Amino acid sequence: MRFRDFHKNIKIRIIESFISRFIGSMIFPFMSIYLAFHFGAKIAGMLLLINVFVGIGITFVGGYFGDQFGRKRIMLIAETLRFFAFTTMMVCNSPWFESPTITFAMMTVNSISWGLAGPANQAMLIDVSTPPQRKLMYSITYWANNLSIAIGGIIGAFLFKDYLFQLFMGLSVSAAIVVIMIAFFIDESYVPTASNVKPHQHILQLFATYKSVLSDKLFVLFTIAGVLILSLEFQLTNYIGIRLSEEMETQQFLLWEVDGVKTMGFLRSENTILVVVLMLFVTRIPHKLQDKSVLVLSCLMFTAGYGALAYSNNLVILFVMMAILTIGEVFRVPVEQSYMASIPPDDARSSYMSFNGLKFNLSMLIASLTVTLGAILPSVVMAWTILGIGLLGTLIYHLITPALDKRREIAEVKQAV
Repeated sequence: MRFRDFHKNIKIRIIESFISRFIGSMIFPFMSIYLAFHFGAKIAGMLLLINVFVGIGITFVGGYFGDQFGRKRIMLIAETLRFFAFTTMMVCNSPWFESPTITFAMMTVNSISWGLAGPANQAMLIDVSTPPQRKLMYSITYWANNLSIAIGGIIGAFLFKDYLFQLFMGLSVSAAIVVIMIAFFIDESYVPTASNVKPHQHILQLFATYKSVLSDKLFVLFTIAGVLILSLEFQLTNYIGIRLSEEMETQQFLLWEVDGVKTMGFLRSENTILVVVLMLFVTRIPHKLQDKSVLVLSCLMFTAGYGALAYSNNLVILFVMMAILTIGEVFRVPVEQSYMASIPPDDARSSYMSFNGLKFNLSMLIASLTVTLGAILPSVVMAWTILGIGLLGTLIYHLITPALDKRREIAEVKQAV
């Protein structure tokens, strides 16, 4: 299986996603600084929360619309809206005109666009791929996303302050390219059954759709396990980062003297570099392990790594455990997403994807709670707590993998027919 064997929709999505994330990573990670400068830190925090909650709410609407009206139509509307938002942000941060208020409003429009397009994007990838293709597809997507975010973030750190107008100009051009790609090159992957549903009936139908999603116990357990495992990843920039900055004494590392904050930066860089490098080889490594064994073992490595990072101040241990957990990460993600692709029925994929998208927000919530607990409990207790969170997620995966394998077999049979 090679990249050229993918459906053209997949190829286009991977390429345009890389371009969009690459330029977006030069800007959006630094927009909190922009808002704090213009509105103050307290108001900036509230504005960012508004953005997050708007995105969550619209994601449910986007998932429902993707199943009701087709993936391409919703994606095209969302990306056109995003192009309008980026162009307006460019104008509002030009040498001739500046408006932080309109810029924030357009950030909210961008969140709305992400919420509308995200579930349809994910559902389309499943629509046009076969089960044997999905691990490679998700591996390439994960690799491209990490590479674009890493490079974009580095460049943005140098350009954001002095070249914001030019960055928004580049973002607007990339958004225009995405609109053209979707309009003229991407094929519709799902044509819903025609129905004469009145506007007010869509509200009732939306709630009925998500009630049906929540009644799928296998999907709910899979999502809970995913939230628990993903929450470990956010510990590095939350509890673990704070612990290192407070507890770790300055140590010699190669040619540098590093403290806890610098160590966290090195660990993040190690993780990003290893993900980008290892993802080039992971799909080519032959092994006889079944997907369920790969998922459980990789989660155990991931959990053990973060458990060690939550306690140790030894540089050697920290860097070795980061390497171990990253190996677990690159094996886990493609298998986990491949399982996810086999769970939803054809006519509800966008709705399932929108609910699955909550994993990010719920994981951040758990990571935020551990920061609060870390202010009360000693680091050894917090290390065991973080370890317990990961082990619970791994246990749930272990218990449901037989049902996941069965669900995937059924999906493969349906697709073959």
